[in-house]
Amino acid sequence: MDFLNILNDPQQKAVQHIDGPAMIIAGAGSGKTRVLTFKIAYLIYKGIDPFNILSLTFTNKAAKEMKERIAKAVGEQQAKNLWMGTFHSVFAKILRIEHEKVGFPSNFTIYDTDDAKSLIKAILKDLNLDPKVYKPSLVYNRISSAKNNLISADAYADNTNIISDDNQSQKPYIHKIYKLYQNRLFRAGAMDFDDLLFKMNELLRDDPEILLKYQNKFRYVLVDEFQDTNYSQFTILKRLAARHENITVVGDDAQSIYAFRGANIQNILNFKNTYPDTQIFKLEQNYRSTKNIVNAANSIIKQNKEQLKKTVWTANDEGEKIKVFRTNSDQEEGMSIANEIFRVENEQHLGFDSFAILYRTNAQSRALEEALRKSDIPYRIYGGLSFYQRKEIKDLLGYFRLTLNPNDEEALKRIINYPARGIGKTTLDKFILTASQHNVGLWKVIENPLAFKVQITGGTLNKLNAFRDLIYAFSKIIENENAYDAGQKIAASSGILKELYSDKSAEGLARYENVQELLSGLKEFSEDQKEQGLPAKLPDFMNDVALLTDQDQTDDEEQPKVTLMTVHAAKGLEFPYVFIAGLEENLFPSQLSVNSRADLEEERRLFYVALTRSEKKAYISYALTRFRWGNLIYCEPSRFIEEIDETFLDYPFVEKQTSNFSDFIRSQTKSQPTKKKTAFTPPRNLKKVSSTNAVSFEGSPSSEIVAGAEVEHVRFGKGKVLQVEGVDPNKKATVFFNGVGQKQLLLKFAKLKVL
Repeated sequence: MDFLNILNDPQQKAVQHIDGPAMIIAGAGSGKTRVLTFKIAYLIYKGIDPFNILSLTFTNKAAKEMKERIAKAVGEQQAKNLWMGTFHSVFAKILRIEHEKVGFPSNFTIYDTDDAKSLIKAILKDLNLDPKVYKPSLVYNRISSAKNNLISADAYADNTNIISDDNQSQKPYIHKIYKLYQNRLFRAGAMDFDDLLFKMNELLRDDPEILLKYQNKFRYVLVDEFQDTNYSQFTILKRLAARHENITVVGDDAQSIYAFRGANIQNILNFKNTYPDTQIFKLEQNYRSTKNIVNAANSIIKQNKEQLKKTVWTANDEGEKIKVFRTNSDQEEGMSIANEIFRVENEQHLGFDSFAILYRTNAQSRALEEALRKSDIPYRIYGGLSFYQRKEIKDLLGYFRLTLNPNDEEALKRIINYPARGIGKTTLDKFILTASQHNVGLWKVIENPLAFKVQITGGTLNKLNAFRDLIYAFSKIIENENAYDAGQKIAASSGILKELYSDKSAEGLARYENVQELLSGLKEFSEDQKEQGLPAKLPDFMNDVALLTDQDQTDDEEQPKVTLMTVHAAKGLEFPYVFIAGLEENLFPSQLSVNSRADLEEERRLFYVALTRSEKKAYISYALTRFRWGNLIYCEPSRFIEEIDETFLDYPFVEKQTSNFSDFIRSQTKSQPTKKKTAFTPPRNLKKVSSTNAVSFEGSPSSEIVAGAEVEHVRFGKGKVLQVEGVDPNKKATVFFNGVGQKQLLLKFAKLKVL
């Protein structure tokens, strides 16, 4: 095959291995996605029916990209027949096919985390338990952990060790909450994300015919990011692959960073113990980063004892050393990073999307965001509020969900009185209580309240009947129309479009535009499905939406922006320039990790992941003081800085008398912060779009900035004010700059000079 020629020798060998278990240990930037993609194409080329190939990933985005590459190699039709997707999407598909075996309707709803926590809150209220003690997030995580370890609600209640732990933590009723939670999910015809794995395990465990059916179907199993699998996922894989043992796993133990989500690094470390005949292939050539970055990362990860040995190398340029920034405070750290981004962006003529700032905790973004705003540097928070988590989107999706599955109580509670139709909380509480007393679904009571003797007025009964008939009508629309036409009619008939359109505020307009964007997505989905000869109904669209992951989010705006994100969110991504902020003890590594070698090694792997996101240059920064939990604390440089071979570091602020870097790091723990400007702070070189000296540039008073005024900005040059809104100190101006375009600026920071 032609494409084999573009692979290096280890990659070729991994691709051409067909029969028996294989483990591809893929170092950072070593082309693992290419190898996995080509291996699937090679299997098809060798005559393996694509219907017999199961390929599992962790994001829909990765699955889509791989399928597109495979289609180019072997053709659209062959690629279409693959069973490829995330663990959750593939197993949801199987569970819908085998729904009778697990006792659920084929149109079961998939609850996201918000839905699940909302249900837990309702159960806490029913049990009269204090939500401050039984925090919904804590309870949800406890239940999730149990499911991922294949512990059912009954098994949980019967496990004396678990119950003892709950009693010691003064939360003795979690087992009751778990039981009620599962009952309520079942009654609503719903599963949460963890159920998709749990129920798949049950299906394969309890039904030998089904197990044999899917073992014969999936003769070849391939798994991406294997180091991120949990116990539940690996158990499914072992069962499916038990008959043929043609299982290929691709991963990097050095990038196993999701233990907090249940990922078990032992799955990859012990894979050869599970399959003694495993062929191991090591992809050690890094195509992403410079020699300095690769070697620095190697010097870090070699500190870990628990790992699969490999030596990552690169033929790329030597590259610049990793620059270490020491600052007096987290605010100064933010400004130093902003200044450096501004300098490099100007000197190298790059877009701001060439830069990423990574941090250990979300709380660190505040000081970084403030610094970027003050420097007029556009940025985006990766992994922020997803489009599908916005209220107006969830409201319309709530109508879709309820129409598809009337037993979906979370959707029903969300939209029964939105837009307002006179069915208030008091009425709804009566129906919830009645449903609970009769152990039936909420919709069943709403369908026929008189049969359940609910005490309501004639007017309320009429409103309920009108709502019921509306949902009935929507179900007919969904049967007869494609996804877009059905969604458009439901959005209009429900009153949501009218409700949002009547709100003329900026926020109201944004919400209306978001709903229109969702409908545009429905149209695109319908057309794409039609072109591929696939179903284009609303249930198909909803199944895709329910299974979106964080990494499937996209940024639709065209303007290049600096990316801000946690290191966990950065996994799988790459940027020319990467800043790793907050390298301090008890922050990175986390305070919770320093008392256990296993936890500390996971933190070190997390730092390794951060460093290997960088292609051209990496920066490390730490502050001597930082505000945390409302208090100013003194910080100690992270041990991870000392662990990097100093050959690969640039730390210009080290005093001459310091004998070595280890002594220097230790000396910093004794330093007290001063107001003296640190020596490393880079000068800010501004774009030469103005003849005005940046230092002496003075902006005009905000009172002089009015619509129609000709103004000058130190970065953007000359322009005209189009609009001014708000009052000081939050007054904003919209300005059109020659050769730059339209910008909205906060006047207290922008320094606009009237000409």
